[in-house]
Amino acid sequence: MLLIAAPARAQDAPAIDHAKRVMESIVKEQFEAVTREFNAQMAAALPAQKLQEVWKTLLQQTGAFKSIIDERSQTAGGGVTAVTLGCQFERTALNAIVALDAESKIAGLRFVPRPVAAAPPASPPPGSRFNEHPVTVGTGQFALPGTLSAPTDQVVASMALVHGSGPNDRDGTVGPNTPLRDLAWGLANRQIAVLRYVKRTREHGAKMPSIPNLTVQEEVIDDAVAAVALLKTHDATRGRPVFVVGHSLGGTLAPRIARADPDIAGVVILAGAALPFWELARQQLAYLASLQPTGAISVDEGLASLRRAAPESYWRDFEAYRPLEVAASLKMPILVLQGGRDYQVTPDNFAAWRSALDDRTATFKLYPSLNHLFLPGEGKSTPAEYNQADHIPDAVMDDIATWLKTHVH
Repeated sequence: MLLIAAPARAQDAPAIDHAKRVMESIVKEQFEAVTREFNAQMAAALPAQKLQEVWKTLLQQTGAFKSIIDERSQTAGGGVTAVTLGCQFERTALNAIVALDAESKIAGLRFVPRPVAAAPPASPPPGSRFNEHPVTVGTGQFALPGTLSAPTDQVVASMALVHGSGPNDRDGTVGPNTPLRDLAWGLANRQIAVLRYVKRTREHGAKMPSIPNLTVQEEVIDDAVAAVALLKTHDATRGRPVFVVGHSLGGTLAPRIARADPDIAGVVILAGAALPFWELARQQLAYLASLQPTGAISVDEGLASLRRAAPESYWRDFEAYRPLEVAASLKMPILVLQGGRDYQVTPDNFAAWRSALDDRTATFKLYPSLNHLFLPGEGKSTPAEYNQADHIPDAVMDDIATWLKTHVH
């Protein structure tokens, strides 16, 4: 994901001007004119009627379009130029990413959250029994900045943290909460080295449209495998067992990550989905609709919008993945943790994991008062709850650390 744009270079001007014309046409609701500029893949995926629906839904959420506040162009590879336009709407600001192919056809068009300027990294609190080291996960054009929290005394094992869906930073920041940082610091104080890193869709969002036939392999799995490889070779963790800890989407994919590297010592699944994706998405949208005035949220429109948010190659790959079957085939210990108040990945997913996995190799823990971020609360969980600052309880850290230490050989 691109941050505040640098001044455009002269050679970027044609692409930026083109993207601005596209945005102007969308604002004027000239959807047929926009789709005539699509390449064949985009034309099939997003006809004019669907583009109109996307824009209508977007304006319902953001209010009227106001202005373009900044701009940036970047060569994304494969002859694709990605232009990011910062767009101010009535209630929020978003980035519009317009990808143009070598023939100046529109190869990608999406609106994404606009990251706030990065705050200085937080320092571990006084008395912490670990140090933090900057690291780089992976190599080449998709290398990612990361942080390794390494205990200052004995290192029992190491863990790679894998994010949930969306363009996440290394801390998994949601509002004032940083659940991945909570996990990293809590476990590092318990003799476990923890690696967390910026997600590819945040660090390299403008390059993502250049990836042909995009799947979760490129979005998540390749980088998680690279994080595991780093832990195997880093001076602070070399020779110690490596575990994978996935939250939400990361938890769903954790068995697939473990299948990709047989040296992984075990898997921790936090709020990982086990039910079919579209069933889960419909369930979540219906819950959100129940919290709003009648008609404020359309479940069917929400599902259609979600479908358009990624190419068909992504959904085909995701729909073919069977997390329960893959997890059951693994020859390594598995820990499944679930918040009882989680409305995004509900406890019936936890029940499905429990039914599918052998109790001799898998351990299960349900926390009745915790939500999707593993933060405590009361009553029905809502999106507004995520704006209340809190931390993952020590009991969760203790459970993970105790389980891990019983499976280190």
